[in-house]
Amino acid sequence: MKEIAPTELAAWLSDPRRGKPLLLDVREPWEWQAARIEGSQHIPMREVPARLGEIDRGQEVVAICHHGARSQQVAMFLEKNGFAKIHNLQGGLDAWSRTIDPAVPVY
Repeated sequence: MKEIAPTELAAWLSDPRRGKPLLLDVREPWEWQAARIEGSQHIPMREVPARLGEIDRGQEVVAICHHGARSQQVAMFLEKNGFAKIHNLQGGLDAWSRTIDPAVPVY
């Protein structure tokens, strides 16, 4: 698992030469409703084990939560289950909102 800073993720997403990663948001449904990075896929942390089949093993995955702790746990779980291209968003959605996209609400 690699840590990725919000600035690195923003550069990646804006680079047309790079394939887009799966943005895997593992927060609770109420958090997803409050704020999210557009285009992310929502699978709450507790549902990840049962929904592994929905995640493409060959695609780069960036796990996202509120501050980066839950997503780090999910990223480690994915690695233990054979996923090789896993990243964790440092500081989570909160850091994204504060440094990249102020239109995403801070909560």
